[in-house]
Amino acid sequence: MSEKLKVAVIGAGTMGNGIVQVFADFGHQVTMVDMADAALERGVASVSKSLARFVKKEKKTQQEVDQILARISTSTDLEAAVSDVNLVVEAVFENEEVKKDLFRRMDGAALADAILASNTSSISITKIANVTKRPDKVIGMHFMNPVPLMKLVEIIKGELTSDETVAQTIAWSEGLGKVVGLAADYPGFIANRILMPMINEAAFALMEGVGTRESIDTVLKFGCNFPMGPLTLADFIGLDICVNILDVMHEGLGDPKYRCCPLLRRMVEAGKLGVKSGQGFYDHSR
Repeated sequence: MSEKLKVAVIGAGTMGNGIVQVFADFGHQVTMVDMADAALERGVASVSKSLARFVKKEKKTQQEVDQILARISTSTDLEAAVSDVNLVVEAVFENEEVKKDLFRRMDGAALADAILASNTSSISITKIANVTKRPDKVIGMHFMNPVPLMKLVEIIKGELTSDETVAQTIAWSEGLGKVVGLAADYPGFIANRILMPMINEAAFALMEGVGTRESIDTVLKFGCNFPMGPLTLADFIGLDICVNILDVMHEGLGDPKYRCCPLLRRMVEAGKLGVKSGQGFYDHSR
């Protein structure tokens, strides 16, 4: 893709800094936006650490890494950061009201033809778009974690998202070397609509004593040829995120099959969130 974009990514966490890295890697100017300088410093440090692994594996040179980092800037001023970009990608935590507030602000400050995208994994794009004056230019860009390595971008078309916006976002995503899956705007979209019930059922199987955590993961890993078992995967995703997505699907679809496993909810209430907290279904403290 020859077109070079100016992009703002809102959120410097795991998903946000991964999205920043990918856009910068493919030659685009990217501004990483967060509320605190400390968060931005951690985000840039994460990008640098990720790129260093590519150098160690001889997939990139240090000169290439320096060029990528030079294309990344940071800002705590959201309105200023989005004022002159082609694309804004929101990548904050899964909270509908927080996202709506951000989209109101972004809509008021961004160029009239800028596309506003959300990295949400479950929240309605139509609801988010409804708080803006450009619902035709609001779309879902659901990147997978870790963003630099995972090939998929799940594109979600809201009820009022224009075909032109969808085509442009697909082209930009494919220009990042990604594979695109297009989903309609229903709770959980495609990926989590299918994945989260599996993780939830694995948690129920553990709670009911159908098998140990190791047995459950072993059966799915080697019996279904998954790269890792569902309980291990849940730890990497974050158990709190799994609960949030299940709750969104349960409320949005009204089907009891999406009811969150009580064990999963109890673990989150105890602070057992998976890899990021050091303890989930498995011990990650070492």
